[in-house]
Amino acid sequence: MPATIYTCKDADLGFLSDKTIAIVGFGSQGHAHALNLKESGVNVIIGLYEGSKSIPVAKELGFEVYTTAEAVKKADAIMLAVPDMKQPAIYENDIKPNLTPGKTLVFIHGLCIHYGFIEAPKDVDVIMVAPKGPGHVVRSQYLEGKGVPALIALHGEAGEDAKKLALAWAKGIGGTRAGVIQTTFKEEAETDLFGEQAVLCGGVSALIKAGFETLVEAGYQPEMAYFECCHEMKLIVDLIVESGLSGMRFSISETAEYGDYVSGPRVITADTKKAMKAVLTDIQDGTFAKNWKAEADAGYPNYKKMQEDEAKHQIESVGDYLRSMMPWVKKKDIKGAQASYSK
Repeated sequence: MPATIYTCKDADLGFLSDKTIAIVGFGSQGHAHALNLKESGVNVIIGLYEGSKSIPVAKELGFEVYTTAEAVKKADAIMLAVPDMKQPAIYENDIKPNLTPGKTLVFIHGLCIHYGFIEAPKDVDVIMVAPKGPGHVVRSQYLEGKGVPALIALHGEAGEDAKKLALAWAKGIGGTRAGVIQTTFKEEAETDLFGEQAVLCGGVSALIKAGFETLVEAGYQPEMAYFECCHEMKLIVDLIVESGLSGMRFSISETAEYGDYVSGPRVITADTKKAMKAVLTDIQDGTFAKNWKAEADAGYPNYKKMQEDEAKHQIESVGDYLRSMMPWVKKKDIKGAQASYSK
């Protein structure tokens, strides 16, 4: 049965008219939610730790900035717009002591609630408003009069008013312009983690590197390997996003399409799908979340080492060089942009 799609007609921004919204954190998602809601007429304040580099940025953009604890006291609804593994400590130290009955706790991702890293009191509504896109896209689409599709979810005993708040919030950030689907914290957390790990990030990154390495190890120039296994990925993904797999296959050559049919299953085999199921099992039974929490609690030693190792891969230096030769490819200093909105 197809999911119900909520649009602008199903959401009432007026539900937020007498409420104060606190966004805790001013990173990629936090700044997008804050600015979009503010420009939709919602009273938004920002909660940050003392000394945060984001304080002058938020003030420059017209927001009242408070410590996280003060923002929670003043707000009717509080969104944790900080990285997953930082949420539990912030919640325990600054949010939980200042929650009072009737307030609403808002999440962008279901991980901490679903896996029990945060346990909210029963007299507080817990909801999720999760755009299916990065914060800078949530912001840019809103400014263009468009929107990024979003998910909403209710946790525990949250009722009809909580759903109205979630839909109003989604409308305020532009989500209802594209369409909003109701899900659960469990479904969002598990499918999101699986998609990231097995396909979108882990799967694609590993596939690109394996293809690049196969060609280079066979004696082909790394520049050729980069073009064929990385650069042209965007062309194919854009075609899929625009027209689906069949539209992509219609747009490529017959040779490429035939190669897709006969060689794709040789690379992505039954064993690959078996490995994907193992990844999903680790997500479903909490193994991944437990390991990730332990990594965070230890100060991210393995995570930082993997970041360093991956940055040294040959595909990175080759890619930097080749992209410098392509003035038509829009360059984005994603790390620099992200740094301007400190998490």
